[in-house]
Amino acid sequence: MNYNVNPIMKMDYPDPDVIRVGDTYYMASTTMHFFPGGAVLRSYDLVNWEPVSYVYEGLDGTKGQYLEENHNIYGQGMWAPCLRYHNGIFYICFVANDTHKTYLFTANQVEGPWERREIEGFYHDCSLLFDEDDKVYIVYGNTEIHLTQLKSDLSGPMPGGIDRIIISDRGNPVLGYEGAHIYKMNGKYYVFLIHSRRDMWMRTQACFVADSLEGEFTGKDVLEDTRDYCNQGVAQGGIVDTPWGDWYAVLFQDSGAVGRIPILVPIRFEDGFPVFGDAGRIPEEFVIRSTRPGYRYQALYTSDDFANDDMQKGSHVLQKVWQFNHMPTDSLWEIRNRQFIIRTGKLCHNVEQAQNTLTQRLLFPGCRIEVTLNIRDIKEGDYAGLCALQGLYGMIAIIRRDGQNYLVVGEKTEENGEEICREYQIMPWKEQSIRLFLEADFNNMKDEVQFGYMEQGRSIPAGPVHKLFFKLDHFCGCRAGLFAFSTKQTGGTAAFSEFKYKEIE
Repeated sequence: MNYNVNPIMKMDYPDPDVIRVGDTYYMASTTMHFFPGGAVLRSYDLVNWEPVSYVYEGLDGTKGQYLEENHNIYGQGMWAPCLRYHNGIFYICFVANDTHKTYLFTANQVEGPWERREIEGFYHDCSLLFDEDDKVYIVYGNTEIHLTQLKSDLSGPMPGGIDRIIISDRGNPVLGYEGAHIYKMNGKYYVFLIHSRRDMWMRTQACFVADSLEGEFTGKDVLEDTRDYCNQGVAQGGIVDTPWGDWYAVLFQDSGAVGRIPILVPIRFEDGFPVFGDAGRIPEEFVIRSTRPGYRYQALYTSDDFANDDMQKGSHVLQKVWQFNHMPTDSLWEIRNRQFIIRTGKLCHNVEQAQNTLTQRLLFPGCRIEVTLNIRDIKEGDYAGLCALQGLYGMIAIIRRDGQNYLVVGEKTEENGEEICREYQIMPWKEQSIRLFLEADFNNMKDEVQFGYMEQGRSIPAGPVHKLFFKLDHFCGCRAGLFAFSTKQTGGTAAFSEFKYKEIE
């Protein structure tokens, strides 16, 4: 049956890698500075996906990962994972750009537990190959793509093993080859890559093939298509076969402030070389089959009453769609009486440095978030509220100032190349709770969010419409965040309840 499936996920899941084990597809994606990290998803048709596990709760516990003092790891953290399954073991390999380490996690089942190791060296956008002779290789790099043989235990490079540059894109003034994915199929070695056109920014998918790992890799661009969406190319990701012998690529498309969204592309092979889409274009409709027809998927986003969750933290749990912005300080958050509660533990002056901010990805083409905030126990100088989290963030919050609570809308914007923080004081707030909302519009990269509050069932807009931007400072899509921070004294608490998430078509 023909389906119009793209984008397959309307959220920020960049750098996807995909495998199939039996009748089940698994995907791993970049999670940057969010914790728990290393999200793994599951599907039975390559279109519908659900969360299944995280690979790690924490990495190295650095000041940056914990948002201690003025440190952070925005735009760094975990990048471009490689997901593999070999001899009954799941492997996820990636680098973290704050620690400059290469991490390897293994598990007997995708739900975990995952065991952590490190691979000696730093391998940008790496991809593992388990060859038929039990040798293991890693392909990686930017502009110059390297092939290196690893020790059998994957602890580091094999002394005397293959270590060579196999593909080069020197002189590309925009973006050279990166995002490597290597496979062995039908006796040949395939490396799939992303780069940009040299005359303009345009993500383009390429493929190179060799008969042996010592031989010459030859190839070309295999996909340059925008899907007629805002001149944004589709590229970088894994390829996977179905039980029926069909092939697909799961790539991503830049989609503005909402992030980088996965796109499904059918593949066929002609004379041993992959052909993406139809005549270089991604078809609007194509045939999709499920290995488990009728299966009901858990959503990738959800409303939450904070009562029935599944990310364990002591006796308290959170659903898998939630991630903290940076590593949480567990002593400073809890779930109690159907509320998510944050207690402040340091002084800071903006949302980006607020610890224990709880986030969900926002949804294309638009969505509405509502949450009830109880501010009975905030202290002088405290902010607590709801934000659209990016480098140029927006927020609606209650602040306690001179013994009085005020409703404020704040934003960080950019003017003439400089970042500027603004705050609009809306009104004094006499009640001990308030219901806040944000509405985001990402259609055709409009990238705007309106904040407001509820009064007697009516939505009251507050402050100006805030413009969102996808920038390299955070390098990820916009998220809704529940936050609290102190500017004068620590120990204040904010409690969030009745979180509602609604898609807007």
